[in-house]
Amino acid sequence: MARSKKKTKPGLKVLFAASEAYPLIKTGGLADVAHSLPNALAALGLDVRLILPGYREVLQKVEDVQILGWLRLGAFGDVRILQAYHPEFSMALWLVDAASLFDREGNPYTRPDGSDWPDNALRFSVFSRAVALLGVDALHTGWRPDVVHANDWQTGLVPAFLSQEGHAPRRIYTIHNLAYDCQFDYAQFLELKLPPHWWSMEHCEFYGRFSLMKAGLVFGDWINTVSPTYAQEICTDEYGYGYAGILQSYQFKLTGIINGIDVDTWNPQTDPHLAANYSLDESLQPARQANREALLQGMGASAEALAEQAPLIGFVGRLVYQKGIDLLLDAMPMLLESSDARFAIIGSGEHSLEQRLLDMAREHPQRVFAYIGYSEPLAHLLEAGSDMFVMPSRYEPCGLNQLYSLHYGTPPVVRRTGGLADSVVDTNEQTIEDGSASGFVFDEATPQDLASTLQRALQAQRDPALWEQLQRAGMQQDLSWEHSARSYLELYRQTPPIQE
Repeated sequence: MARSKKKTKPGLKVLFAASEAYPLIKTGGLADVAHSLPNALAALGLDVRLILPGYREVLQKVEDVQILGWLRLGAFGDVRILQAYHPEFSMALWLVDAASLFDREGNPYTRPDGSDWPDNALRFSVFSRAVALLGVDALHTGWRPDVVHANDWQTGLVPAFLSQEGHAPRRIYTIHNLAYDCQFDYAQFLELKLPPHWWSMEHCEFYGRFSLMKAGLVFGDWINTVSPTYAQEICTDEYGYGYAGILQSYQFKLTGIINGIDVDTWNPQTDPHLAANYSLDESLQPARQANREALLQGMGASAEALAEQAPLIGFVGRLVYQKGIDLLLDAMPMLLESSDARFAIIGSGEHSLEQRLLDMAREHPQRVFAYIGYSEPLAHLLEAGSDMFVMPSRYEPCGLNQLYSLHYGTPPVVRRTGGLADSVVDTNEQTIEDGSASGFVFDEATPQDLASTLQRALQAQRDPALWEQLQRAGMQQDLSWEHSARSYLELYRQTPPIQE
């Protein structure tokens, strides 16, 4: 992989703990972050190790595997620690190998039938305990991190276990999505033989249950989220999922750093999935037209639909309430009646929403194009071939598709929440004048507000000079992980705050 050659002062050692990492194993955006951020940190000169559970799928993909040693975890049993490599990572990978916990079918968190593994509390407690011991070099490898960076509920106990160690490294805990956590009851708490005082309101007890997410919040030296606005939102009842009061009390150590994107994979100049590559020059419009045609062909459009030059609105994402796809489905009839817009939608999720989308595509075969599932080539073509990209999310910790859209010259239409609010500048008289406008932003999670904002975007598209200005504003931004990695480096270097 191509990596940045810019370096800062080397030497800071970081153990980056995650439960998934692309391309080894992926269920969501955490995997993308765990792939890109450690690589970006290494490119800045940091000495990084990425540590993952030793899932069957991961062990099948890594190379040059060697045994670092065995960790005795007391009540948790013994685990083997492996070191391995993969071409997509510029650092050594450490794997916690416990076959009874991780060598199984299904994805990291659920059985093949989609239900949660009943022993998730044990599985990720074992993983977290191993990470904490490696954080104090329990294997005597000679490599001791300055920082242990834990991510989401699966590693929430890492900061807690490190709090029991003398001269422990700094503990960074990142929330990728507060809505997803792991809780278990008192009986399981006793079975795991965790310190008794952790079952308390001051520590990890959460409405009568034990919360791995709360463990990370309580024991992390720093809490960070994946965008500044999301860091503010999760301190409110609307977005806090019961944790708002806790986070309000920890605002002195709470911060937000927006994600970047992998500009090696997502680059319109080199993207192998595109029908035509392009940049900010005379290739822009002809290439985007070629990509539009390839996208619509891939989605089964008729020859008549391919010949139409009406605006194309794209969406890629999970068809779930969080993503606001119901708002889009409710807004589409208004737009189909009042404009000549077309819609290209790729995703899967709730059956009822999938069915609504398919019904709409059958009713409007020349204007609504649907792909149920996920296709990497089509997703790239949609970013390059749509005229605008819509993300009506009810909440969005960071979001990546709006960043891809900016990078590909496809102005995003987004709701003002989380990372969407932090990355898209609304088009209005002032932002047009100062050149910062890059898309369209709406506030209310209603079909009406979404429809009126899409109408505003369609109106702006009729002005070629203005539209090119928006495309230029997005494509000229530095959306790479290097900028975000530098922000993490500054966080790693800061002295942990002390609660007054």
